[in-house]
Amino acid sequence: MKRRILAEYNYTLAPIVKGYNRRTLYVNVGTGEIKEKPVSDLMIDKFCGGKGFDLYLMWHGIKATTKWDDPENEICIAFGPLCGNTSYPGSGKSIVTTISPLTGIPIDSNVGGHFGPYTKFSGFDALELQGIADEEVIVFIDGDKGTVQIMSAPDAEINSHILAENLIKEFADSPEKHQNVSVVSTGEAANHTLITCLNFSFWDKRRKVARLKQAGRGGIGTAFRNKKLKALVVKYSGLKVDTNDPVDLPTLQKTGLKLHKEIEAGDDSQCRMHQVGTAHLMEIMNDYDLLPIKNFKYGQMPEAIGLHSREFTKLFTQGMADGCWYGCSLSCCKAVDGFKPRSGPYKGQSVSVDGPEYETAAGCGSNICIWDPKDVVEINFYCDTYGVDTISFGTSVAFAMECFENGILNLERTGGLDLTWGNADSALELLHQMARGEGFGLIVGQGTRRMKQIFAEEYGADPDFLQDIGMEAKGLEYSQYMSKESLAQQGGYTLALKGPQHDEAWLIFMDMVNNHIPTFKDKAEALHYFPMFRTWFGLQGLCKLPWNDIEPADNATTDEPAKVPEHVQNYVDIYKAVTGKPMDKYELIRQSERVYTFQKIFCLRMGGGKRIDDIPPYRAVGPVTEEEYLSRIERYDTLMKDKIGIDPTGKSTAEKMEITRKYREDQYQQLVDAVYDRKGWTRDGVPTLEFLREIGMDLPELVEVVKQHL
Repeated sequence: MKRRILAEYNYTLAPIVKGYNRRTLYVNVGTGEIKEKPVSDLMIDKFCGGKGFDLYLMWHGIKATTKWDDPENEICIAFGPLCGNTSYPGSGKSIVTTISPLTGIPIDSNVGGHFGPYTKFSGFDALELQGIADEEVIVFIDGDKGTVQIMSAPDAEINSHILAENLIKEFADSPEKHQNVSVVSTGEAANHTLITCLNFSFWDKRRKVARLKQAGRGGIGTAFRNKKLKALVVKYSGLKVDTNDPVDLPTLQKTGLKLHKEIEAGDDSQCRMHQVGTAHLMEIMNDYDLLPIKNFKYGQMPEAIGLHSREFTKLFTQGMADGCWYGCSLSCCKAVDGFKPRSGPYKGQSVSVDGPEYETAAGCGSNICIWDPKDVVEINFYCDTYGVDTISFGTSVAFAMECFENGILNLERTGGLDLTWGNADSALELLHQMARGEGFGLIVGQGTRRMKQIFAEEYGADPDFLQDIGMEAKGLEYSQYMSKESLAQQGGYTLALKGPQHDEAWLIFMDMVNNHIPTFKDKAEALHYFPMFRTWFGLQGLCKLPWNDIEPADNATTDEPAKVPEHVQNYVDIYKAVTGKPMDKYELIRQSERVYTFQKIFCLRMGGGKRIDDIPPYRAVGPVTEEEYLSRIERYDTLMKDKIGIDPTGKSTAEKMEITRKYREDQYQQLVDAVYDRKGWTRDGVPTLEFLREIGMDLPELVEVVKQHL
């Protein structure tokens, strides 16, 4: 294929120093401008790396009025100072930010694969993309030669499982060096819908295929395609154990070796990542009444045995070193090899499918009552290659199915699609319609918030009922945990800055199962600490799974087992070992507080971030329908008598639901008050000037925005 070079930039290759390149790469695909930007001491001291650099660059690149489809909207990808080290498991993560097509505020999404580390080692601490090209383009970073090119992309293929493989083969120096190239792409659905993702590739030399990891949330794929980007490609061949230039390589290696041994000794008895990855959670969530079923109506069903992790274990290829970055022995990136789809354009072709992860198995399985794991794998495959976020897809389809059940939708309105619970054929057809840009799939592909508006305006549906059952907040679909019985998790979802995603705080077991955080103060403390701790991974280029999905054998005997204190100390040690900077467990949280607060102010700048945006749909809080109440009648009646102080005897189900709702919504608002107080925010969700000074983020441009909202 003949490609035209539309713009080219040559730069000087230079080694990383203590985890940093001290420069970022700016590419405007509309104007053809390519340049380096220096990384200042302020950027490192206040924003650290990773998500902090992403948000900093984007803040200065856009305006308060910027919309997701404006040329000036940016897609930023950054890596963090610890990213790319091969000694400590889970060190290959990048983080992507943009203004979301779904929410209108900054979205961030953590992703594995080789693109982030390779781009870092090619010479840059972040990649900043802006503009809209006049034609389809590829951005190619050659970290071996020190060149960046914007190239024409007349490729007919766009779907990721083929495009990534084609580009790896095209840009690699030889078949033996396929693993030195990584590709970022999306798929056909990103041309037509909003619930889309980006796929970051890594070449699996054992399977000889390009495997895909997803930056999944918030419609990033749609923003990517709006710029007429077909792909990003990076080539880097010089990876060594010390490429990150750690100041103390022995400590880094010693700390990593300790964790490798814990994984080897404990994985089979803990989370079984080597066998089944995160899908090990399926039966656990069902056992504890936490598995989303029928659009989060229920938390368990007998049929869920069909999605037991043992069923996925049978499908996953076993005995592979399934890491998405070198040196990660957790091996959670499971794959179904030799899978043959029964529908769509790749029907009957043999493909490798990454996953399903727990979120996909729950969202595209139990939440829409599909109990055949092979159907879940097929939905997983097409979501990935078409560039569709499996979480938003599952939650949006579940909402549509409940609307179908309630007569809001019918065969005429869906174009003949039977959206009864468990209809895998219709779920798959929705996906194919999204890719083709036709049919009711285009409606579902707009996401749950827009569907609520459409169904109310065009079909006369009750907007209050739609609001109650539509599992989105801030415009982002909920990820796949049933939060009704965990007040802390209700806050963990809805108070998350980008929208309801579990990567800020997953507190269900601490709260509901173990009752370790019984008071509002306890919950608020947890909803401060855990979002801050998890934010830190996105600053550094780390995966969160090695933190608490494998634990030291004596972790349960520590003072704070939920924090896994030995692993917290590991992170302190490896940070110091790479950067040489001072660090303790308190400064770790402070680093995150600075960037987290900055993101909060960024949301305010873009028109979000207030208390009104932190309201959950009632389905996330309590029973919307009588059948929901009756499914847990003993629990709800007991709560009414013991907690609310009202005897349920003689009351109708409707009366009891009204009493329960008033109580639960009041409890949620009290939680919000407590969390805002702990985070240093006003009761409207605005960071105070005093708190900005306390954490050293009283920068003039931030103070200016905050003052507009106080």
